[in-house]
Amino acid sequence: MAKVDLNADLGESFGAYTIGMDSEVLRYITSANVACGFHAGDPVVMKKTLALAKERNTAVGAHPGFPDLQGFGRRNMVISPDEAYAYTVYQVGALAAFAKAAGLSLQHVKPHGAFYNMAAKDAALAEAICQGVKDVDANLILLGLAGSEHIRAAEKVGLKAASEVFADRGYMEDGTLVPRKMEGAVIHDRAFAIERTVRMVKEGVVETLSGKLIPIKADSICVHGDNPDAIGFVKDIREALEQGGVTVTNIADVVG
Repeated sequence: MAKVDLNADLGESFGAYTIGMDSEVLRYITSANVACGFHAGDPVVMKKTLALAKERNTAVGAHPGFPDLQGFGRRNMVISPDEAYAYTVYQVGALAAFAKAAGLSLQHVKPHGAFYNMAAKDAALAEAICQGVKDVDANLILLGLAGSEHIRAAEKVGLKAASEVFADRGYMEDGTLVPRKMEGAVIHDRAFAIERTVRMVKEGVVETLSGKLIPIKADSICVHGDNPDAIGFVKDIREALEQGGVTVTNIADVVG
């Protein structure tokens, strides 16, 4: 029987600003990526988010990003591999400390936004991130874009890797995501997105923006739940997967 994880980015509120619908999303996902204070989040929010995840028995991971609150971590930055390593260790270490205080263990690490997208194509950045993760805790799982430098770097440094796919994002023929500035970057047809997601898990293929089918490995599905309509989308994806005979479970159960 096929297995897959459902993950979402949480803990992205900070200070006086509330972002996302964390408690609602946690009803349907199996792994939570918790912001670590660079692109979003703050110490109080980190602590609160871990407590919510513990109540729901949801696995937790660190979601490190660029130090760019104003741009929400979505703006590219010119950084060296040494800086990528340091950003990773700093943020993963911070969340690991909060997790330990809450009686939890981190399951995985998923880079955020531009940090994620740049490393998906840049082997040196990807390897620096993976080495940072391993040096904090060699038992952590690297959650990265399927078929990308993330996965190859994790294997190179000796980390377990989980291949991530996106329910509502378009794909290019090289397996990368359609840039957000391009038409077709985000899929708005709920029925099509759900059908495509189930196919990725069960058949291992995805239809690209050009209409071509390419192979894809789906260990974890990223879902977004930052508005009421999206909550319904997350719920519908989970129901469709389970009705299709797919076991929805956390990353560690999927990759072993």
